[in-house]
Amino acid sequence: MPTNEQLTAWVERYVHAWRTCDPADIAALFTADAEYHEWPYETAWAGREEIVKGWLSRRPWQEGGWDFDWIPLMITGDTAAVRGTGVYTELGTFDNLWVVTFAGDGRCSTFRMWNNEAGT
Repeated sequence: MPTNEQLTAWVERYVHAWRTCDPADIAALFTADAEYHEWPYETAWAGREEIVKGWLSRRPWQEGGWDFDWIPLMITGDTAAVRGTGVYTELGTFDNLWVVTFAGDGRCSTFRMWNNEAGT
């Protein structure tokens, strides 16, 4: 079961990887067979390599700058829920709900995000 400190460290690494777009930073977050799902989009990336490719395809979203605030909602067993708000200069504001399932080594094995546009 991840602790609040482990969840915080993982989210901080996630935000760092989103900023750097470094494939090694992205890959370090996920198990080899991880799944990444994002709704309402049709995103379903299976496997670490597909997740890295998917993230890199989103690099243009970051143009103009962005910020992200988050709070943990709960941790139960190997799964945590996070509420986040991303504010993108070019895209607007998005409220997120993340449900993250962790493997024993602290990497994510399943990532589910509900991504709701909140306006600009």
